[in-house]
Amino acid sequence: MRAAAILGPGNLAKSVARFQSDTGAQWTSLIEQADAVVLFGGDGTVRRHLSTLVDIGVPLLVVPCGGGNDFARALRLRKHRDSIAAWKGFVTGQENVRSIDLGVICPAAGGPVLAGKETLMPAPEIRQYFCCAAGVGLDCDIARRANRLPRWIRRSGGYALCAPSEFVRFSPYAAKLSLHGPADNGFRSTTLVAIANAPAYGGGFRIAPRAKLDDGLLDVCAVKGMGLFRLFCLFPTARFGSHINFDEVEYSQTKALRIETKVPRDVYADGDFICRTPVEFRVAPKALKVLVPQCTAGPAGETRAAR
Repeated sequence: MRAAAILGPGNLAKSVARFQSDTGAQWTSLIEQADAVVLFGGDGTVRRHLSTLVDIGVPLLVVPCGGGNDFARALRLRKHRDSIAAWKGFVTGQENVRSIDLGVICPAAGGPVLAGKETLMPAPEIRQYFCCAAGVGLDCDIARRANRLPRWIRRSGGYALCAPSEFVRFSPYAAKLSLHGPADNGFRSTTLVAIANAPAYGGGFRIAPRAKLDDGLLDVCAVKGMGLFRLFCLFPTARFGSHINFDEVEYSQTKALRIETKVPRDVYADGDFICRTPVEFRVAPKALKVLVPQCTAGPAGETRAAR
């Protein structure tokens, strides 16, 4: 089996050398000729290569080397040894290739713009895939601040470290969500809206505890505007997914979603800036092939690691 390597930022020489030593993988520089792609990195590195991976249809194996590694954990690749075991299973013919969903972000199309006597057509739509979660609101502010931290701090809880200071300066914004065609409600005070394909983001915060990678749906967690004290009460519960029990939290599932804000706001996905609102989201069912540890089918299409 031949593998093409994708390397994220940082010094990953030891990770690559360990993988090579433990698997004896044969490398190729041409991704189109590879039997699988081995990606050394985190959620952001995965996201930046999703379009290519979807187009070529080659299975992806993630070796968790990033700051958050939420996507790898969703695939039950928590440690290097899990990725090595998945590769060995693939080479020996175990049926450990799975097809999973991806989220798709598309800046909402606008009409022509009048500039004097000329009519300027809007720029072509730009679609971006994401693997874990996208968001509008407070979580974007936290991600922006966390991205400025040294990589070793981000890997040690950078998202949680940056959150309190962003709570203090954050003000709720007016947003309108449309989940099923026309707007489900008007503009209302909002703290954040997270659109998730996987259960966690930000290095282990289970923002969408009911999300599955293969159910053909996106999970939407919308948090209404709230005061600072209430926000500090909610935040730690998101680590375990129990925030969805708060009265200010609305949780739903959908195949498509549109978000509008009265003032344009940043949209982040898998830790990176993507665009500004208005924006549309949809699910791309079974869009990506991935290598996972040897597993068996679980309830409702969920995949569970074999024990």
